[in-house]
Amino acid sequence: MVEESPAVTGVQKNSIKGSPTKTQSLTKIDTQKVARVKTNIDEMDRVLGGGIVPGSIMLLAGEPGIGKSTLILQVADKLANKQSSVLYFSGEESGSQVARRSQRLGITNEHILYSEETLAENIAATLEKEKPTCAIIDSIQTIQSPVSDAAAGSISQVRAAAAIITTAAKKNNIPVFLIGHVNKEGGVAGPKTLEHLIDALFLIEGERSGETRILRALKNRFGPVDEIGMFMMDEKGMQQVTNPSELLLEERPEASSGSVVTSIIEGTRPILVEVQALVTKTQFGFPQRRASGFDLNRLQIIIAILSKRMKLPLDSYDVFVNVSGGMKIKERAADVAVATAIVSALKDKPVSKKIITFGEIGLGGEIRSIPHFEKRIKEAARLGFTYAIVPKKHSKISTKLNIVELSNIESLIQKLTQK
Repeated sequence: MVEESPAVTGVQKNSIKGSPTKTQSLTKIDTQKVARVKTNIDEMDRVLGGGIVPGSIMLLAGEPGIGKSTLILQVADKLANKQSSVLYFSGEESGSQVARRSQRLGITNEHILYSEETLAENIAATLEKEKPTCAIIDSIQTIQSPVSDAAAGSISQVRAAAAIITTAAKKNNIPVFLIGHVNKEGGVAGPKTLEHLIDALFLIEGERSGETRILRALKNRFGPVDEIGMFMMDEKGMQQVTNPSELLLEERPEASSGSVVTSIIEGTRPILVEVQALVTKTQFGFPQRRASGFDLNRLQIIIAILSKRMKLPLDSYDVFVNVSGGMKIKERAADVAVATAIVSALKDKPVSKKIITFGEIGLGGEIRSIPHFEKRIKEAARLGFTYAIVPKKHSKISTKLNIVELSNIESLIQKLTQK
């Protein structure tokens, strides 16, 4: 007969007391600068915040076929050397598939070590034994652990496997890249499951049919959030774009109505993008509004302001707005550019290629000031623009550009084709 220990009652649980923990002043905690490991891919290092922090857990997400495995293999090639290897754990592709991709990219680094292991405990043990300079898990949805009875790829399995790998990585100061998929809604598969575990979340955006890829930081404990890196995808892999503004504007059409250039801020970098608008007579009783790369709700507000303040008959026209190059504008500094593009398309009057415009539009039709004015102007001047339509209230700077100040959108039409 086995004697069972008595169950702990609610009273007994409440009677358990903890012991005081040691505390210290924040001012006495060591805050020495963290030594980062450079990938020597400038656009990647920019998004990372200057390089990889040892012991950090980073999630790289994106749609299937967007270039996650390609980019991370190029990073592995830069990091692996005689002194320290890079471990590549793949649960999706066989060794021959990864080797063929490596050959296609021109990677012949013998210090990238491959494994098809998918058991989290074995991966953790390998990290402790090998002590690599970096580890890659492609993808985290294929890793499992007997700690959870759920199927591989389920939320509980992803959480359990990631926790085991994270513990080993932190203990041995090994940075780890976890590759994750994006679901149909555009979120990382297994929403919020890993957010509390990871140190950084990076998302690769772009259209699979196109060449442009944008690497965006959505979370980064060791660097700026919303920083981006730009790449071009070709047969040789991800080629970094050091001058995004020039790339995004190189195919801008000559003397085309509805085309306007604006400046947006991505992280710490100003980027010039082309905003395109198409205005056509509606064929139905309710006019259509469509936007690609721009917030649809914000577009509705701008159209309402133009209709009310400038007496434009947009209620009988369909309005389509697009941001070229696959960029997504999230700041209101592009309001004036969107409004200008719509007016230009409606009136069929092209805007000069030498004009750049930016500013926020209020509901009263007023044009409001925006942050980072100097950065935007300097980038425009560097690319050869000569006129800038800007809010009347802005920081005064020395520039070769002709500054055209506007306090409201009523004066917008008169300024469109003067220069």
